[in-house]
Amino acid sequence: MLIGVPAECVAGESRVAVTPETAKKLVAQGHQVLIQSGAGLAASAPDAAYETAGAQTTDAAGALGADVVLKVRAPSEAECAAMKPGTVVVGMLNPHDAPGLQRLAAAGLTAFALEAAPRTTRAQSMDVLSSQANIAGYKAVMMAANAYQRFFPMLMTAAGTVKAARVVVLGVGVAGLQAIATAKRLGAVIEASDVRPSVKEQVESLGARFIDVPYETQEEREAAEGVGGYARPMPASWLTRQQAEVAKRVAQADVVISTALIPGRPAPTLITEAMVQAMKPGAVIVDIAAGRGPDVHGGMTGGNCPLTEADRTVVRHGVTIIGETNLPALVAADASALYARNVLDFLKLILPKEGGIRIDLEDDIVAACRVAQDGQVTRKA
Repeated sequence: MLIGVPAECVAGESRVAVTPETAKKLVAQGHQVLIQSGAGLAASAPDAAYETAGAQTTDAAGALGADVVLKVRAPSEAECAAMKPGTVVVGMLNPHDAPGLQRLAAAGLTAFALEAAPRTTRAQSMDVLSSQANIAGYKAVMMAANAYQRFFPMLMTAAGTVKAARVVVLGVGVAGLQAIATAKRLGAVIEASDVRPSVKEQVESLGARFIDVPYETQEEREAAEGVGGYARPMPASWLTRQQAEVAKRVAQADVVISTALIPGRPAPTLITEAMVQAMKPGAVIVDIAAGRGPDVHGGMTGGNCPLTEADRTVVRHGVTIIGETNLPALVAADASALYARNVLDFLKLILPKEGGIRIDLEDDIVAACRVAQDGQVTRKA
C-alpha cells in the first residue's frame, strides 16, 4: 500500500504522523512510505533518518497523492482538494467539527478520526487523546515553573528557608495526573480537584491531596461517575459547592493547572475572574483548555478561565495566565513518537497482511473512528 505523510500546515504544529521508527515497521510490512521532505524536521526527525528507515522523501503533492494519508491535524481545504476521491485519511480530525467532517466527505475521502476511538482496553494502544494529554500535563507544569518567579521545592539555605510552591490541579484525567506527578518531582505541595470520586485514590497515590466535595443527591453521584471515562456536566448544586471549596484553595495557590474538558462542548469555567483577583501576586495559571472555552475577548476563546486568551500569555490582576493551545507540539519529538505508534496500531485494523484496505465495520474501533466515506458524513458531530 502507498502511504503518504505530508508536512502539517497548521501554524505552530510541529508534530509528524510517522517517525523513522514507525516508518521502518511500515516498510517491513510491505508498504511504500512517502514522506514530504522536512515533515519531521521540527520533531527531530530529518529526511536522512526516514531514508535510512526505508521511506522515500517527496513533495506535498506526492504525499497527498498516496492511497493512505496519515496526518496529525485535519487536512485543510487545499489538502482535501489535492487528494483523490477514495483516499483513506487517518489523523486527529476533530469528530465534533461538523464543517470539517463535511469537507472531508465532500472531497470523497474515507476518513478516520482517532480521537473517536472507544475508551476500551483493546483501544488503549490507539488512544491519541491519552498519549497527547500525558505530554500536555507534563509541559504545563514545566511552563508554569518557568513563569513562576520562585522555586518549586522547599529549600533550606544559609540565607533562610524557601517554602515549597503550592500547586492546584483542576481536572484529574490523563493530563491532570501527569501534571501532579511532574509537580511532585519538582518538589511542590499539590492539591487536586475532579468531579469523579474514583480518581481520589489515584491522586493520593501520586502524593497529592484530593479536594473532596461530598455528593448530596443521587443525581450528583451519577453525573460524577460519567460515561466512557469522561465526566458529565454536574448539577448546579454540586458545582456551587465545589466552586466555593476550590476557590479557597486557588486563593492560596502559587500555581494552578486547569485541564477540564468535555468532548463536543465548551470547556467548563473553573476559575472565575473573582478567583483570579483573590490569588497571590505572581501566581501562575496554565489553562490546558485554552481555545476551547466560551467565546470571549472579541472572538478569542478562553478556557477553564474566562481571562485566558488562546495562544497568548497575559497578566491579569497580577496573575500570569498561559493560554498555549497546543502543548504537545512543544514536545514534538516525544509527542510524535507516541502519536505515530498510536497510528501504527490503528493501521493494523484497516491494512491487513494480505494487502489492500479492509474497513470492517463489525470492528468497534474502526466503526467508531470512521467519520466520512463515499461522500457522506458517517458520524454525527
